[in-house]
Amino acid sequence: MHYKQNNKESKTFVQGLRPFGNTLPRGVKGILKKSGYNYSEIISKWKTFVGEDIFNCSYPKSIKISSSNKNGTLILAVKRGDEINVEYSKKDIMDKINSYFGYQLINQIKLQTFSTKNVKNKKKFPESLEKKIEEIKNKNIQISLSKLLKEINND
Repeated sequence: MHYKQNNKESKTFVQGLRPFGNTLPRGVKGILKKSGYNYSEIISKWKTFVGEDIFNCSYPKSIKISSSNKNGTLILAVKRGDEINVEYSKKDIMDKINSYFGYQLINQIKLQTFSTKNVKNKKKFPESLEKKIEEIKNKNIQISLSKLLKEINND
């Protein structure tokens, strides 16, 4: 009987150490290769890049970057009605992001609007839940749960 030979080389490393790239999970490698680091940095520093006003009405939705890691397109989700503020700030946002990274990462910003009605579908709790909270014998738990319910309903 003929057995197939495995042509792959077995990798042995000095003193049992492995390269860092081999320790990462499969999905993480793909994200890092597709400039996932840049996108995560933009998200984490978004408030400092754009300021309080634009931060409250927009967020980075995705980023598309070429293989050379230059001349990318940043796609922003913007609340309906606030597009003009973000449109006038595009150049400033690009300058701040590019100066943070030290090279021209973003050369274009596209806007996509969203409605706040679709984003947050608020659901109030029924009054029967309040009655159940009142039936709890422990006063501390009862007070805490009623405060929590009021805060949730007020948001």
